[in-house]
Amino acid sequence: MPHTQNERLHALDAVRALALLLGIVLHASMSFLPGPQIWASQDVAGGEGFSFAFLIPHIFRLTLFFFIAGFFARMAIGKRGAIGFLGDRSKRIALPLLVFWAPLFAMITAVFIWGFLKANGGVVPEGTPPPPPLELASLPLTHLWFLYLLLIFYVAATALYLITKLGGAVMTPSNPVDRLAGWIMRTPLGVLILAAPVATWFLLNPAWYAWFGIPTPDTGFLPDTGALIAYGVAFGAGWLVQGQTDLLEAWRRWWPANLTLALVATTICVRQLGLVPDFTPAMAGPQKAILAAAYGIASWAWTLALTGLALQFWSGHSKARRYLADSSYWLYIMHLPLVMALQVAVSDLPWPGAVKFALVLATTMGILLGSYQLFVRNSWLGAWLNGRRLGGGPAIAAPALNTQTTQP
Repeated sequence: MPHTQNERLHALDAVRALALLLGIVLHASMSFLPGPQIWASQDVAGGEGFSFAFLIPHIFRLTLFFFIAGFFARMAIGKRGAIGFLGDRSKRIALPLLVFWAPLFAMITAVFIWGFLKANGGVVPEGTPPPPPLELASLPLTHLWFLYLLLIFYVAATALYLITKLGGAVMTPSNPVDRLAGWIMRTPLGVLILAAPVATWFLLNPAWYAWFGIPTPDTGFLPDTGALIAYGVAFGAGWLVQGQTDLLEAWRRWWPANLTLALVATTICVRQLGLVPDFTPAMAGPQKAILAAAYGIASWAWTLALTGLALQFWSGHSKARRYLADSSYWLYIMHLPLVMALQVAVSDLPWPGAVKFALVLATTMGILLGSYQLFVRNSWLGAWLNGRRLGGGPAIAAPALNTQTTQP
């Protein structure tokens, strides 16, 4: 049975929140990964099983997020106009990036220093090289890099919106570009076509570190080409889908098929990549071609499967999902130094890895949800990040109910 517009927005906002919360799971797994240390600490109880908590969400979660962001960006610009849209995005995306970056970077740096000292008996080993200087070309954007990438996409989308408007084109699902995009994504080949750009980049890039999939553009102000392609396509696809309710209904019906495809493609990826982080580029040849195709397909099959699954099962209003969706922006902004500090604190405890992993996640969520409830939800901070609330009810600009869903 087709769902109403508000029901679809509830579902899409819930899946956006899921994409962000999976980021907390992914980061919590990183101190438990086997192989060389790549994080502030390396847990004595780590092992290959934790690689699943990194590998699988990393395949799709940001493709899913940018897809939903593009969907709601078009809705927002249609309601607010170009100036209103950019003003709102500046307030809720650019300003948090500017305000939160410095204190978060300081906290993350402090945790890295703590982890380093703890691993070396409280002293700096002789011959330890100094940290690299802070330069614009390599400035660490931390986990807030996706806010910067969103801003790039918002500016590009606004420019496109103005150009098409000046040219007399209409931004409705009836225009030729939208009709073509809708036709492509309705066909069984839709997943393959969406996956083709990033899969082609994987294949042609001699420096593709396949274990880490789509590169994370977290340093400097010039994003990695692979990330621009992968997430730009996702944002653009979401933009083109907005308003095509029949396409969303088709994905709702097709979620079992897309989920099956996602599981098959992910299995191929995991079998080829292995469970130990690999820091060597993928070798050219048939195996790389298979892996590139499987990774791109898995990314989009998961995105469409979870979108369809949410439309099928999460379309009704739920206070719990609404609360998590409202809090997800705050949770994601603030989680990383807390996760890392907890990882360092438990890294040498003689407990099972699964217990420590669960403890890190549960403590992080408990502290952040408590801080959200006490200091954010009904305060000026919540009004800034999520839209103003009246009488403790849903935020006026709540993500599921209008343009706010473009928030990361």
